[in-house]
Amino acid sequence: MPITAQTFEAVALEDTDGNWELHQGRLREKPPMSFGHNESAWELAAQLLQQLGRHEYRVFHNRGHVRAPNGATYVPDIAVVPVTLMIPFRQTPRKFEVYDAPLPFVAEVWSPKTGTYDIDTKFPAYRERGDAEIWRLHPFEQRLTIWRRQPDGNYEESSCRGGTVQLHALPSATIHIDELFVPD
Repeated sequence: MPITAQTFEAVALEDTDGNWELHQGRLREKPPMSFGHNESAWELAAQLLQQLGRHEYRVFHNRGHVRAPNGATYVPDIAVVPVTLMIPFRQTPRKFEVYDAPLPFVAEVWSPKTGTYDIDTKFPAYRERGDAEIWRLHPFEQRLTIWRRQPDGNYEESSCRGGTVQLHALPSATIHIDELFVPD
């Protein structure tokens, strides 16, 4: 039986140990991840934190929800949120933290547990939301796939295996790709 958005929000706020998402009216808990996954996500967040002004942006690592047009809510591995979008939550700090507006950057790190789910479910939702730049890090194949929103609303896809990448929507940030992967 599908649950309502209000029930989902209540569960997510009540269960502080879980990391809940809502997909097709059903609760889904993000599973624990491997060291390689967590280290790649942490390194990406650290690089972003060092380069983005904290008065303009917050870098989230498994925090906050983004809501797709169909009502599904997901927790990106990494998200960059403009501080201006946080104003309603600062005014009502007990409010469920969910962002409807497109974000400049979201990223998912591949794992065997969530890889197919991310590609089939989360990435289409991020594109429907209009998020400006969407990354998929594959820490074990040491590959990055990037989708960048174009002025016509379509996304251009590219990939790389190393070097540096300047963010499209946040041009003050350049990410050192080789540092995102744990050596084998």
